[in-house]
Amino acid sequence: MQSVQKYFPNLTPLQIDQLSQLGPLYHEWNEKINVISRKDIQNIYPHHILHSLAIAKEFSFKEDAEILDLGTGGGLPGIPLAILFPETKFLLVDGTGKKIRVANEIISAVGLKNVEAKQVRAEELKQKFDFVVCRAVTGLDRLIPWAKSLLKKEQRHAVPNGLITLKGGNLKAEIKGLPNKEYIEMYALSDYFEEAFFNEKYVVYVQGL
Repeated sequence: MQSVQKYFPNLTPLQIDQLSQLGPLYHEWNEKINVISRKDIQNIYPHHILHSLAIAKEFSFKEDAEILDLGTGGGLPGIPLAILFPETKFLLVDGTGKKIRVANEIISAVGLKNVEAKQVRAEELKQKFDFVVCRAVTGLDRLIPWAKSLLKKEQRHAVPNGLITLKGGNLKAEIKGLPNKEYIEMYALSDYFEEAFFNEKYVVYVQGL
């Protein structure tokens, strides 16, 4: 939790309390249902919760905005972001029922009212969203068409509606293989966080329309 407070010093007492609950809850649930690598659960705050919150270093969501966390797994990045933006509405979806159960149990335990988690595939969703967020779900070539089909046409933010994803690896090669018409911005997480874990990790924004 210290790593979160180090980079987000203006959290409210409620946000600190809610974020502090996440570590023990994920430890407890990961013993039953593996949503985070067993080797990495000890790094739940820097590698998972702070990583999820990295989106907020570059993007802010308005009150009553609707955000989709696509392929949320056990609730990342959606749950930490829902704590940070309590007036924004979050829907977390994943195709694996066990993972959604973990997400819903943690949402309930922390007392979040602005987020729900559902077992549903992206192509089955009828609702539209201001932004689609996700964390290392799949390649951009698959992710971008999914996200674009789920975005509202109406724009409410300073940044046009789009996909915001946390990515690592050989991003330049991945982006090079995409159609030239895509408008993409990359933000290096090492610009915000000094820990070595964040080297070669990025927030990637793809404008939707």
